[in-house]
Amino acid sequence: MEKTQNLKFESPSFTKRLKGMLSVDFYRLFHTPLFYIFLVIAAIIPAMILGMTSMENAEGEIIKLYENTWEVIAAGKPLYAVSDIAEYANMNMVFIFGGIMVSIFIGHDYKSGYVKQLFTTHAKKQDYMISKSLLGAFSMACMCITYLLGTVLAGAFVGADFSVNAGSLIIAIFGKMIMSAGWASLYTMLNIIFRKYFGISIASSFFFGTGVIIVGLGAIVGNSPILNVFLYGSSVNACLSANMFTLLTCIVVSFAWAVIYNIVGSIILYRSDVY
Repeated sequence: MEKTQNLKFESPSFTKRLKGMLSVDFYRLFHTPLFYIFLVIAAIIPAMILGMTSMENAEGEIIKLYENTWEVIAAGKPLYAVSDIAEYANMNMVFIFGGIMVSIFIGHDYKSGYVKQLFTTHAKKQDYMISKSLLGAFSMACMCITYLLGTVLAGAFVGADFSVNAGSLIIAIFGKMIMSAGWASLYTMLNIIFRKYFGISIASSFFFGTGVIIVGLGAIVGNSPILNVFLYGSSVNACLSANMFTLLTCIVVSFAWAVIYNIVGSIILYRSDVY
């Protein structure tokens, strides 16, 4: 009597699939010169801001716009839509470069045919969204670190003031790093939408990263904290007067962004082709 053995092929678990995809993505990241170039750029930006930003007062004297080193990290108070636009020049700029990196990675995936090969074998599209979001979040967090190091060195070099509430500063830095997850998810979704148009995906990342939409809404409806609590990701609230409630807000908003944008991006991927 012959016994027939039925072989069952089970698909890999979510954890195993995501681990495999992340290993490939991070291998590519660490072997991509652009990643290290952006890390250097993030370190140079605060030096440029501290050393080159100045204005002439009524008496004709040249004064620096930033007297305190930590103003290059975050604004002194929660920054809403109609505040001084110069105060936006801080660690938030890292999110713009992170968005560009996400655009380049996803654009290369589609241009090289990697996505087609990936989705026609075993990968699930929500795994792709999560992997790219985590990759982008990690990249931005690393840029935040080099930006911080560049700020300290630049402040010491130009002799800027270092006085600050240490607790608020630490919360502000961690708040912005936590928001990297939300921003990366937004950029991943945008690049899925514009996956066939690399130039538009880059432009959209820059457009959303600069907060132009929030500034425009603020000009129309007036100064409102609500605009920045969710639409701008609360990263503007991670300021030099931040507290634990600020950090909690950043965690909640970043998590909400990540969930919403990953769900929307996955739905778009499932309803579109892989080209």
